[in-house]
Amino acid sequence: MAQSPVNVNSTGTATNTYDAIVIGSGISGGWAAKELCDQGLKTLVLERGRNVEHLKDYPTAMKGPWEFKHHLRLPRQVLDDNPVVGRCYAFNDATQHFFVKDKEHPYIQEKPFDWIRGYQVGGKSLLWARQTQRWSRFEFEGPARDGIYEWPIGYDDLAPWYSHVERFAGISGNYDGLETLPDGEFLPPWEMNCVETEIRGRIMNKYADRHVIQGRCAHLTEPKEIHVQQGRTKCNARSLCERGCPFGAYFSSNSTTIPWAKRTGNLTLRPDSVVHSIIYDDNLGKATGVRVVDAHTHELTDFYARILFVNAATLNTNLLLLNSTSKRFPQGLGNDHGLLGKYILFHNYRGLVNGDYDGPEDKYYFGRRPTQPMLPNFRNVYKQEMDFQRGYMSFYGAGRGQADGSDTSGIGAGFKAAIAEPGPWFVSMMIQGETIPKITNEVRISGDRKDDWDMPLLITNVDYDDNDRMMTEDFITQASEMLEEGGCRNISSWNSQQAPGLDIHEMGGVRMGKDPKTSLLNAWNQFHNCPNVFVTDGACMPTTGCQNPSLTFMALTARAANYAVEQLRKGEL
Repeated sequence: MAQSPVNVNSTGTATNTYDAIVIGSGISGGWAAKELCDQGLKTLVLERGRNVEHLKDYPTAMKGPWEFKHHLRLPRQVLDDNPVVGRCYAFNDATQHFFVKDKEHPYIQEKPFDWIRGYQVGGKSLLWARQTQRWSRFEFEGPARDGIYEWPIGYDDLAPWYSHVERFAGISGNYDGLETLPDGEFLPPWEMNCVETEIRGRIMNKYADRHVIQGRCAHLTEPKEIHVQQGRTKCNARSLCERGCPFGAYFSSNSTTIPWAKRTGNLTLRPDSVVHSIIYDDNLGKATGVRVVDAHTHELTDFYARILFVNAATLNTNLLLLNSTSKRFPQGLGNDHGLLGKYILFHNYRGLVNGDYDGPEDKYYFGRRPTQPMLPNFRNVYKQEMDFQRGYMSFYGAGRGQADGSDTSGIGAGFKAAIAEPGPWFVSMMIQGETIPKITNEVRISGDRKDDWDMPLLITNVDYDDNDRMMTEDFITQASEMLEEGGCRNISSWNSQQAPGLDIHEMGGVRMGKDPKTSLLNAWNQFHNCPNVFVTDGACMPTTGCQNPSLTFMALTARAANYAVEQLRKGEL
């Protein structure tokens, strides 16, 4: 039974008033805080989870596998209790403290949806896979061309903001000169290993429209002065990123944007603060603040500001806005046409292809590189040409497993030396496909079930469709063919049948658009009918593109925050 909050703690509007309030401290919330504080706004950042400070609160970052009771594996009881988060690739004994357990914040699945969450300062920026690609003009223009949806902005609108966030965050990558995947402001790239390079050459010799390039990732390969100022240093290629990086080598809110905002003297960070609803003043015709539930005491406190940035992560942003009702907005803030919570999106990750490769047995590679080669989308780029809409990119990599020591007799040094020898080369490819916005893919709030903070439970109703099925089949066919052309053998493929959500790229529900009748936000991420509220996390996305979304969230946020400051100074907000 949910515990109801006690009466509102009102100490007067003056002491609880700021220039701006940011809800959420993850990738987009951290950027909102950084930009607003840089521009001189006194900014309150509200985070529902506990405080996590860079360096101080990474308890497992430097531990070896032997220092964990189960050598990084989780006890059966933990996995039985967490069937959703237990499916996440990064959930283990060294990282579980950064994940929300299934019973800690329940939700209702009308169709299977794996909602992976991280409630702490920094959010999932501590846990993300750190892959960062710009969108091209085709991602912005293609949906309208194909009769799906018209974006209110284009690549040229976002390009300078991509550069802005890339320089600050630190992105490694090659200058590839591709129209389908624009170059950015890059640090030196990671290298492909010898087998990846061999297969890359064979694929690109065979297919004129397919380019295998090194992945772009938010890791410092050669820190610049701006990164030194942030207190960050070079990536050590340890591949222990989800524990929190003590070197600050990968971008996170904890290591980068939040400390930077703190240095301005303009940031107030308030963890353990569950935002219950946005306060809308019917007389003033605008939002005036937020109502917050203390995560532990359940005490209610109201905070006020001239502008609000909602960056709670896609599904929690939808939940919060649906719960923000008033006389003007009885169905949720800004929800005049019943579109709030509709058109939920995700990425199609169901296709995988593996193969063996008779590579050089005298060669290996050093370290655990934090990225892998990738193939930008080559389907439906310039026109609709397939039996499915939109396209997919894919990630590809080669490595060597451990030698098989099953035939080695004895114990001791000889046995250990034998199994320490590297095994044969293997190669894998996986799909990351665009899904099509559908009104039937939705989230709602329960009318009778509440959580521990007196908020309604979220209901998810999201699924794959025939377009996703055809896309997956095409990927499996093409990836199998490419690996065969690349010299692989024993090629196998499968459809994982994983539920939406496990991609951890959920988007939509509060989409941007040109027409207030078919969208909730304008080109600057403002509500059409409540312009002092901005949404710049994944909820604002009307389509997904093929690329990893985080860099686009960051660029949209920086752009919107600077616009908001400009409008404040003009007296427009």
